[in-house]
This record gives sequence, C-alpha cells and structure tokens, in this order.
Amino acid sequence: MSAVSPSFRRPQAVAPIILATGTALCVWLAWSGQDMGFLFACLFTMLLTGIPVAVALGGSSLLFVYITGQVPDFVVAHRMINGVDSFPLLAIPFFILAGALMNGAGITYRLFNFANALMGWMRGGLGHVNIGASIIFSGMSGAAVADAGGLGMIEIKAMRERGYDSDFAIGITAASSTIGPIIPPSLPMVIYGVMASASIGQLFIAGLIPGLLMAATLMIMVAWIARRRGYPRDTQFALGRLGSTFSRAFLSLLTPLIIIGGIISGAFTPTEAAIAAVVYALFLGSVIYRTLPPRRLLRISMETIETTAIILLVVASASIFSWILISNQFTDYFATILTSYTDNQAVILLLMTLIMLVVGCFMETVAAITILVPVLLPVATQVGVDPVHFGVIMVLNLMIGLLTPPVGMVLYVLSRVSDVSFEQCMRGTLPFLVPLLISLLLITFIPEISMWLPSLLYR
Repeated sequence: MSAVSPSFRRPQAVAPIILATGTALCVWLAWSGQDMGFLFACLFTMLLTGIPVAVALGGSSLLFVYITGQVPDFVVAHRMINGVDSFPLLAIPFFILAGALMNGAGITYRLFNFANALMGWMRGGLGHVNIGASIIFSGMSGAAVADAGGLGMIEIKAMRERGYDSDFAIGITAASSTIGPIIPPSLPMVIYGVMASASIGQLFIAGLIPGLLMAATLMIMVAWIARRRGYPRDTQFALGRLGSTFSRAFLSLLTPLIIIGGIISGAFTPTEAAIAAVVYALFLGSVIYRTLPPRRLLRISMETIETTAIILLVVASASIFSWILISNQFTDYFATILTSYTDNQAVILLLMTLIMLVVGCFMETVAAITILVPVLLPVATQVGVDPVHFGVIMVLNLMIGLLTPPVGMVLYVLSRVSDVSFEQCMRGTLPFLVPLLISLLLITFIPEISMWLPSLLYR
C-alpha cells in the first residue's frame, strides 16, 4: 500500500475551471515578472486539478526554469539525482519492507492480542487496546498509513463485533495511527533529518516521549467517551492470559528493542537498523512462524518497491522545488518578513504551526517536509529553536494533516478497509483531533518533552 497520496480527489466538473483560472494567473505572473508567484501558482494549479504531487512539484519547477531561463534545463535532472543521492535515505525502503513483512507474517494479530490482554480490562477497553497496539506497531513500521492499513482492519472489525459505534472505532484507529511516525523508527523523520542535516538518531529518540504523550491524551479521550456512551469493560484482567499472549508476541516485541537499542548503543546507524529490522522480520516470518511463503514474500517485495519509488520520486521532485526557493533567496525573504513582525519565539512557533497545519491539509508528508524545511527551519533556528525539536513539531503537524481533507490519506485508507464513506471517517475522527492538538501545543511550547532524552543520551 502506498505511503503517500498520489493526487487530490476533485470533482471532474471543477477541474477545468481551476485549470483555466490557474493558467491565466500563471501567465499574468510570468508576464509581470513575479517569478516566485509564478512558481507557486503553477504548483497549486497542478495540485488542485488532480495532478500527482511528484509531477506537480517537478513540472512547476521545470516550467519555472524554462520561463525564467535562470539556469540550463539539464540542471533539473542534476538536482533530482542529487536529491536522492543520500545514504540515510536507504533507510526508507528497508523500514517499509520491515513493516510490510511484519504485517504479512501475521505478527499484527499477535501484537493486537497481547495489547488486548494488557489493556482490554479498562472501560472502553478496545479503544485503549487500539492505542496500545499502535504504540507497539510504531516500533516496526514508522508510517501512519502502514499502521492504519495493517492494524486498522483488525481493530475496526473487533470493535464492531463488540458493539462499539463505527464512528468511535474509525476515529480512534485514525488518530492512534499518527503515533507511528513519532515513536521511532519514523520515515518522515528520516526525510527531515536528510533535509535539515540533523541527526536521525537524535530525532528518533526525541520522538519517544512525545509519542507516549499523544497516546496518553488519546486514552483520556477514550475514557471520557466510553463513560459517556456506556461502553463496557471488554475482558477481565487475567495474568495467565497476559503471559500466554506475551510469550506468543515476545519475539515480535523484540523488533523495536533491536532498532532503538542498536541506535542508542551505537551498534549501528538508523540505516543499518532498518536493514537489521528486515533481516529479523524475514527470520521470524520464514523460519520461526513460517507464515511467509515465497508468493507472499514476492508480493510484499513488489509493494515495497512501488511505495519506495513513489516516495523517492516525490523527494527528487521536491528537491528541485526547494533548490529554486533557496537559490532565489525566498527563504531569506520569508524569514525577514516573519521576524519583522515579531521576534517572540512563542508567537513565531505558533505562526509556523498554523502554516504547517494548513500545508498538511493540502500536501502529503514527504513533499511537505522537503518544501517546508528550507523555508521554516532557518526562521526557527534564528529564534533559538533546536532543529531536532523543530523536527518533532513539523512531523506531528503533518501527521495531523493525514487526518484532514482534502488529502487525508489515513482517512482514505480507513474508508477502504472499513467500507464506510470518506465523510463518515472524517466525522468520526474529528473529536480525536482535540487530544492531538493539545499534545501538539504541549510539545511545541515545552521543548523539554522532546529534548530531554536526546540531551541525556547524546549531549
């Protein structure tokens, strides 16, 4: 399953109107010499007419180069190659493959059963189990869409069978999936680390406590809704059942320990940790559990190749766009404008948070990170925000964007696996945006939540 949304979904009757209006605007901006305005007008016209994100980024950049004549055309291809010529980016296909192998080997069922034995005794138990399973699975996949697609079907089916309302089941499944890219490993943080030249290891560690904070606020919301709607306790706590499910899931639970422990101890880099996770997942699925026949392994490999190709094409296209912004000093211009109004760190962080939330509604995560980092990070560092802390803020902002239209990739995935409309998924998810936004504000304005562990382990 693709980790990115290839395009917007727009009514066919609206696209010609947007295309005509956008084209007229682009022509006028090009004629009047507004180069940056022309670039952004081309980008958003392409996006709003349903053109895939990678094509929109690369196409608008190529049009800009052709119209302005600032550099030769071959520079576009050169920048695309340089954009993906990075050793840390090798972690992306391996983390995707590790998550897919865990999913294909049926390990998600073992994790869900263990989480149920551990947390199902609470009121609204399966809602808490949903969150707990996402915490565990986040240490394997590193992607919200993988969490929603892998665990979502199991969780929603189980909650419906126990009499939970569909809106509650879908809403908590969607919201808990955003924990995945915050708790290490995290694919968005790999992209951010490459773009920001920040330590990916520190970014991984910085996301641990914020991820647990998100889980805590979501559990409070689940408890409140469960009491209000009268949801029962799904099971009695039984130490024997907890022990048996733990023993069946024990080898699976070692995966995040191998990844995180290896990075913290310095045994291997994040990229090497991703490779170790794949080897371990193959060992579990093929040798221990024997649930990965060659045909399934081939299908998983092909899906991983497809997903990786989409992500890297977006990264390559976005690198051209970002290079144009930097070479035309747009980032300096933006920083000057923002700091001319105020130099208060809290106010600037709030403004940038609003920008990221809006961008997250209209652009998928990888493209948003590659565009926003060169624009917003210089401003953040100028007012004293640590790049690692800012990385956690940016990723969380964009994860919330996965739950909001028009992109809302997690909502599209859950709409498919739960067989309900996109609009119903959106309504069910809306209440759970409240705890996520509260977590975002706490993480943004209390940097110690993110920075305590990195400062303890790395500095």
